[in-house]
Amino acid sequence: MAKILFVMTGADHWTLADGTLHPTGFWAEEAVTPYEAFRAAGHEVVVATPGGVVPPVDKGSLAAELNGGQEGAERVAAGLAAMTELQRPVRLEDVDLADYAAVFYPGGHGPMEDLAVDATSGRLLATALESGTPLGVVCHGPAALLAAVKEDGSNAFAGRGIAAFTNAEEMQAGLGDKAKWLLQDRLTEAGVEVRVGEPWAPHVIVDGNLVTGQNPASSGPLAAELLKKLG
Repeated sequence: MAKILFVMTGADHWTLADGTLHPTGFWAEEAVTPYEAFRAAGHEVVVATPGGVVPPVDKGSLAAELNGGQEGAERVAAGLAAMTELQRPVRLEDVDLADYAAVFYPGGHGPMEDLAVDATSGRLLATALESGTPLGVVCHGPAALLAAVKEDGSNAFAGRGIAAFTNAEEMQAGLGDKAKWLLQDRLTEAGVEVRVGEPWAPHVIVDGNLVTGQNPASSGPLAAELLKKLG
């Protein structure tokens, strides 16, 4: 079967407007749910991070109240433990896109810190988009799109329709007024068309080979759409 590249944050904090380092990483459900879907379909998953560091999980994403209760939290924790690939990531700098049938970026606030300004990730995203490689990005993962800048200074995703974590959701989560910048705003400024759905409800946008989801609840539907593109 196919190999799917998970590009994940290496950042364990997000620097807020006042300089405070907010503990973060990747959001567990957004990695676990697609991983389980891809593995169940027989695909192999390879994890890549900047520098090949082990991706840190946002410990808040393991809380029962953020996973529909204790049973949901236990399911996510068990799924995370089964993702042995997390402990042996490859260096993003060494990735050859030609080796992979699809690319997936989970969210969490970590990408706001590192992938949003990572030129290697930006080049990979632009190449995947242009080559037609199925590309899935969810929640705060679209922060990485900000680094996909072409030689003329424009964003490779300008004019594309996407879903991403919204201003409303950031405010409701309690960090909107503390952030240096908001994802929806910055993507819009880059010319990306952010199509907003209801807060916290599943919302997936398919634009050519690009499949994006707004929030953690969108990770499962996004994985299903990405699997359709893999045939």
